Amino acid sequence: MSSSRTVSLITLGCARNEVDSEELAARLAAGGWTLRAEGEDADVVLVNTCGFIQAAKQESIDELLAAADSGAKVAAAGCLAERYGAELASELPEAQVLSFDDYTDIAARLDDVLAGKRKPAHVPRDRRTLLPVSPAHRQAALPAPGGRPPGDPPPGGTTRPPSPPWGPRVYRRRLAGGVTAPLKIASGCDRRCSFCAIPSFRGAFVSRRPPELLAEAEWLAGQGVRELLLVSENSTSYGKDLGDLRLLETLLPELAAVDKVARVRVSYLQPAEVRPGLIEVMTSTPGVVPYFDLSFQHASGPVLRSMRRFGDRARFTELIDRIRQACPQAGIRSNFIVGFPGETAADLRELELFLSSARLDAIGIFGYSDEDGTEAAAFPGKADPDEIAHRVAEFADIADEVMAQRASDRVGETVEVLVERALAGDGDGQFEGRAAHQAPDVDGSTTLLTGRPLVPGDVVTARVTESAGADLVAQV
Repeated sequence: MSSSRTVSLITLGCARNEVDSEELAARLAAGGWTLRAEGEDADVVLVNTCGFIQAAKQESIDELLAAADSGAKVAAAGCLAERYGAELASELPEAQVLSFDDYTDIAARLDDVLAGKRKPAHVPRDRRTLLPVSPAHRQAALPAPGGRPPGDPPPGGTTRPPSPPWGPRVYRRRLAGGVTAPLKIASGCDRRCSFCAIPSFRGAFVSRRPPELLAEAEWLAGQGVRELLLVSENSTSYGKDLGDLRLLETLLPELAAVDKVARVRVSYLQPAEVRPGLIEVMTSTPGVVPYFDLSFQHASGPVLRSMRRFGDRARFTELIDRIRQACPQAGIRSNFIVGFPGETAADLRELELFLSSARLDAIGIFGYSDEDGTEAAAFPGKADPDEIAHRVAEFADIADEVMAQRASDRVGETVEVLVERALAGDGDGQFEGRAAHQAPDVDGSTTLLTGRPLVPGDVVTARVTESAGADLVAQV
């Protein structure tokens, strides 16, 4: 096969997909493929799709069609491809549809795509009965150029494996750069939320072992990463399959102690699984930001029961109070679904009261839509799509007001800000970064005013002087 093979990799969806894409990029580079930036001409365009909600599915299909129009060969990977398999291939003959099972040999799969060799697309299986591709496949490390991969740490091992004599392990090929990066701590999900199809195509929950995570964290730090964003489908379940439900509490200080790592942030916490010990570690460990990404989804007890979830307004308020007692400046964000089947005016009032009192830093509002194969798709009491859109708009306005007020409350606070980039050229003393309560891409940012030079990756202390929406302005 020619050494001039080129591939453009397009990533859609969440930070977990970003990690998958970087692992695919590393495997492709090890297999002799040259990566091209998105938009550059390439022999093959590989689209890592998202299949979470209808809007994400449509975006994935649009990207596949646009790639086909470019004249390149097209391959579809990721959640949409895994979830629909042969059905997607039938609807989009322009693309070769790949499964998670193709990831470990992705270079050879794209060789076939480039050569015009089409293999039948997989028939999707319920992966809750299978070991997911990650982290099992990830444990087969990629070699450094001219080397060979190290072996997998022994089951139950608690010490970090020694560095192999043939060179450092290549975990990923960074695609976005920057001073932050996601670190996937687990894959899959064992919960059975009635509206969610993710477990069926991502599989059962499987934790990565601490030695592997610490080694990858060191590798990322060597790539210039200053903040690690721990991602999974459910981070509070980390360690349960390894026999230790408190493993996250011991892992966090170890990750924060990795040389050159300034911050560790955890995403996607299940409120029902947030233990007092975890709150203590997240609010008192140097380098671990007191940031709680809590998956509330609603605040009405009856709606949450129908969703097969825990909690209600009172319990969620109690959890928030415990967090703020431990750390008054803690950042808290959550997402909410409106328009769930059977949702009443009383349910919406519960949600409104919760949002008005909880003082969350960041809020996402989503409208319910049926997902294939989920329990809720068969529920009665469906709201009209126009009514759901109306509820989304109404609660998005409430969310904007709450976030703006919470940001305003922070005026006068002292914050630690991770510098990400200079603003408006050199020498004018303005930089953009994120305070501890602001996660990458989703929670607003902080504009820093200073009379001294800063560089991306610096962590500086600043006083908040004003706010605009969820964004802050702070004087170093």
